[in-house]
Order: sequence, then structure tokens, then C-alpha cells
Amino acid sequence: MASTGVNTISTKTYRDKYRMATLDKILRNALIAEKICLVDRTDAKTIQNPYGSQPTTQITSLTGTYRIDDYTTTDDTLTVAYEFKVAEQVYDFEQTLSQFDLFASRADEQMYSIAVSIDQYVLNKLTDDATSSYTTPAGGFTTAANFNTIMGALISKVAGYAEVYNGLFLVVENTDLAGIVVAQATNGFSYADAALNNGFVQSYMGVDIYVARTGTFTNTDIADHTDQNSGHRVFGVKKMATYAAPRGIQFEEKAVSAKTGKELVSYGLIGFKLWATKAALIVDITIA
Repeated sequence: MASTGVNTISTKTYRDKYRMATLDKILRNALIAEKICLVDRTDAKTIQNPYGSQPTTQITSLTGTYRIDDYTTTDDTLTVAYEFKVAEQVYDFEQTLSQFDLFASRADEQMYSIAVSIDQYVLNKLTDDATSSYTTPAGGFTTAANFNTIMGALISKVAGYAEVYNGLFLVVENTDLAGIVVAQATNGFSYADAALNNGFVQSYMGVDIYVARTGTFTNTDIADHTDQNSGHRVFGVKKMATYAAPRGIQFEEKAVSAKTGKELVSYGLIGFKLWATKAALIVDITIA
């Protein structure tokens, strides 16, 4: 709701002599975070994951003796620290005269807005916290000839770790498909046929490819960190990071004094952590 307390309702929103049977939805972004992260929906505020230093195996001749080494433990904690929320006022006359269920429409749009914001937060935070990095050849993903080189280099960053069995992912933006689709359609035989016959193939070299909208990787500050991710993408092993969303996205409808209709509020509690012991399995990609 605007600060003036007045909504901007189009004239076509109000009921004429008919009632709309359907309502076209706003274009929806695909949500990615839950496909590549573990999600905790319990009511826990914190998730503890302490870890110890790595021991070094001693190799000696047959002496029967050994050296006692020191070790350290480090706390690693996910904390639910942020609220993502949207609030609007739907006046009674707006709902009464509307051609469609305005309450349901606003609730749907609010919850989707929060889901998209959480997705963007998780993807940017994941990129920020990655400890592996890679810079593409000039032209990045939009140059088809680069794609195999990029994929080979990224896979080599995480190859050999046991966690790779969880599956690999790559998150790009829709503009990157200009090169990726061409590469898919021109590499190999059966794979190229599949790409040509069925369109964009979402797995390549064993890596699941997820496409976000332009602007998902951003320089805009979100919650607890300053993003500098415009021109970046992210690759890695699935389920190495966790985001907590206690009870998921919630919705409230409440009466407000001195106003007709209802106030609609949607909100979600969020915490995120790329665990320190797994950070090397996520790669921050810089587009050259």
C-alpha cells in the first residue's frame, strides 16, 4: 500500500455487467533455491554444525611409536535472522466492486513476491560465500564455443569429492541461453538431436542447469550482505548449503480500525548458511 493509504485500482478492475471467469497471471520466475539447497522448516532459530580440523596421517617405518597432534574445533551456525514481508490494505468497496477475488489475487501476489525475494537472497548469498572461483573465457556463456570449456573447468573444481554424488548444478540467467542452446544443439549426435527436437535440455555433462531471470545476480544489498554479483553465476554440488524457513511463508488477514475491508500481510522468516566445510564445493563464476 502506498504511504498515502490509497491504492491505485484500474477502471477495468471494477465489476461491469459480467464477472471474469479467468484472470491472467503475471509472468512467473522459476524458483531455484529449494532445488539446490537443503531446506529446514522446523521452528529452530539456530542450526549448529561445529567441525574439527583435519588430522594428518603419519607414515613411518616400523617403530611402534607415534606423534600426538593438536586439533581445533570451530563453531558453524545458521541463524534465522531476517523477515521477508509484504503488507497491503484491500478496502471493502474494492473487493465488493471487483470483477475477481481481489483478496485471493493480492494474497497470491504477496506470497509469490516473498518467494522470489528469498530465492534471490539465497542465490546471491550462496555466490558470495563460495570459496572456489572461476572466470570464464571472454564472452562467457553467450559464446557457444566457450560452453564445453567452461563446463569442463567447473566440473574439475569439485571432482574427486565424495559429496559429488548429490548431483551438480549450474545457475545462469536467461540471456546466457543464447550460447548454451547453440552449444547443446551442436555437440555430439544423440544429445544434439534431443536438443534440436525437444528444445532446451536442462542437463549437460551430468550438470543440472537452472535458469533465472536477468537481474537475479545483483549488486543490490539484500539483508545481511552487500552483493557485488552482477556479471556472476554460481555452480556447485547440491545440498551443501541450508536455508531455514520456519513454517514457510505465512499469511494473515486482519481488520484495521478506521478502514473498511482487510489488511493482508504475508511474511517468512529466513536464515541461510553455506557450511564452511562445504564452501569449496560451490564456485563463484565471473563472466569475462
